[in-house]
Amino acid sequence: MEIGISLIGAGYMGKLHAVALNAAPAVFNTKLRARLEMICTTTENGAQEKAEQFGFARSTSDWSTLVNDPRVEAIVIASPQATHREIALEAFKLGKPVLCEKPLGASLADATEMAQAAQASEQVNLVGFNYIRTPATQLAHQLIKEGVIGDITFFRGEHTEDFFANPNAPATWRSSGDSNGTMGDLAPHMINCAHVLVGPIRKVSAQIETVFKTRPSECAPNIVEQVTNDDVAQFMCTFENGATGHLLFSRVALGKKMGIIYEITGTKGALRFDQEDQNALWLYKIEDEPEQSGFRKILTNPHHPDYAAFCLGPGHGTGYQDQLIIEARDFLEAIATGTTDWPVFKDGLEVAKVVDAARRSHKSGEWIEVT
Repeated sequence: MEIGISLIGAGYMGKLHAVALNAAPAVFNTKLRARLEMICTTTENGAQEKAEQFGFARSTSDWSTLVNDPRVEAIVIASPQATHREIALEAFKLGKPVLCEKPLGASLADATEMAQAAQASEQVNLVGFNYIRTPATQLAHQLIKEGVIGDITFFRGEHTEDFFANPNAPATWRSSGDSNGTMGDLAPHMINCAHVLVGPIRKVSAQIETVFKTRPSECAPNIVEQVTNDDVAQFMCTFENGATGHLLFSRVALGKKMGIIYEITGTKGALRFDQEDQNALWLYKIEDEPEQSGFRKILTNPHHPDYAAFCLGPGHGTGYQDQLIIEARDFLEAIATGTTDWPVFKDGLEVAKVVDAARRSHKSGEWIEVT
């Protein structure tokens, strides 16, 4: 059985979603298969080129045309954050399922309205928090639920990269707008990861900084432009279950390419993960004899969640594109069954609440409740 799925946005993430929609039925043998109906980019020529490259039947430069087309039955939003709200609201009004890239919206107000619309429409809705879909992190989630490391007492997480670490790199769209800064762009992934592995964050004390306050203009290098959003952010936090934590985010962390890293301490053991070595999870158990005590490396293999669909060989590993294929599978299966697993728009809203609380904490210099 087929469903006509269309894509808004054909940049870095758009291409990954297109490949994933093509691949998911072959990898997972889903009952529902994507028919790539239409793609939307900012220009007609660009949209036509991407339609030919990615395998979409049609193209347009008008997202409203795409959303309202009767052959478009479900929508993937991979366009800039400021466009998410309007597109999603229109899709839900028409009764169409939506997979929306993170962050859910450009602000807490956007995320609130989108989550409410999703709930009211009763349509399938998913948010693109793809990093929690690696086999290793799914295994971590499973081990925590099984009580292998006991009650969680502390969580340390970071999402650090260095794509903006050169102060002479020109200003781009990333240089302005809160939703394009580190708190808007990188923080949501690790906040969602913390929510999934530990539980809701309920209180934060945050510090947010712009390290490089000016950058050369992209069009005229001799002209200096102000950077109006943040490069680095961090906060201490407390979780609903009583655990405490520290989260760090940076786009100027030299040497870090995909530093999604977490360490989780429990009463019986601990877990450690680094996305740059995404096919390994490190486990420590307090019960080990002293001569064998220490973190042990668990190499992902076909016994771990979603691994076998890609490869039957232990240690061969999965990659970033595979995370999107798992996400596309989740979307197709949710539509087929009429039920949505996680993370849904409500989960995206909970992340937006933490981001908003962190911004208010930075301004006030005080601990702020996540409400």
